[in-house]
Amino acid sequence: MLVTSKELFQKAQQQHFAIPAPNFIDLESLRWHVETAEKLNMPLILALAEAHIGQNITLEDAAIVGKKYAEQAKVPIVLHLDHGTRPEIIKKAIDLGFSSVMIDASQYPFEENVKKTKEIVDYAYKKGIVVEAEIGCVGANENFEGHEGRASRYTTVKEAKKFIEQTNVSSLAISIGTAHGIYKAIPKINFERLKEIRAEIHTPLVLHGGSSSGDKNLNRCALEGITKINIFSDLLAAAEKEIDKNKPKTYLEVKEAAKKGMQQCLEHYYSVFATKQV
Repeated sequence: MLVTSKELFQKAQQQHFAIPAPNFIDLESLRWHVETAEKLNMPLILALAEAHIGQNITLEDAAIVGKKYAEQAKVPIVLHLDHGTRPEIIKKAIDLGFSSVMIDASQYPFEENVKKTKEIVDYAYKKGIVVEAEIGCVGANENFEGHEGRASRYTTVKEAKKFIEQTNVSSLAISIGTAHGIYKAIPKINFERLKEIRAEIHTPLVLHGGSSSGDKNLNRCALEGITKINIFSDLLAAAEKEIDKNKPKTYLEVKEAAKKGMQQCLEHYYSVFATKQV
């Protein structure tokens, strides 16, 4: 069933688990993620990053196929636009039927971030769509996500609280030590900062840059207040590993190996995030 994340995040907060938000980059990966969620009878945040639009999938196709699979699924599925930076793209996603969108204006000064976020919140809430935003800055390593290399800047408690008060955003992505892309070493997560932010605001918290952040780190994040964790680079890496392992000789065999790798990776993270049926 196609849903917004509102009720899912409420249950995640109450029962202390996180829901995976795997990025899809084409119609095949979209379908593979949904199949995994249905196999495990688990909720799913099906995410399309703005940076991936036009590479292997259009926004229109993502909306049509994403809604079809979500509506027919026996589990709750959120169709989410990830890291939206252009208001016209975000609003178009809303109009096309995405049930959740992210406005990422974290690279701007605080007041500009608030202004850009409020514009999307005002537009989305009239249509019953939830909005995620980001405060602080999640950095970028070598990655496949279209993020320019940049250093992380931790989210402060004061900023997070003020941002929520001024935007009334549905969920908040915070920076506590992760980065987009592949790490050379497991990152150090600032769990004390997570605890401080969680104590001050009740808005659901999101973690970006989940790939390669370490199972123990991510499990602890899920148990201690993060309700949604984004993964992408690890999905591609798992697909590539399975292809290298099996050495497929045909196009269909390549796709089958990629499917197996991605689905095993997502299934693994459901366990790591302690995700529960809802």
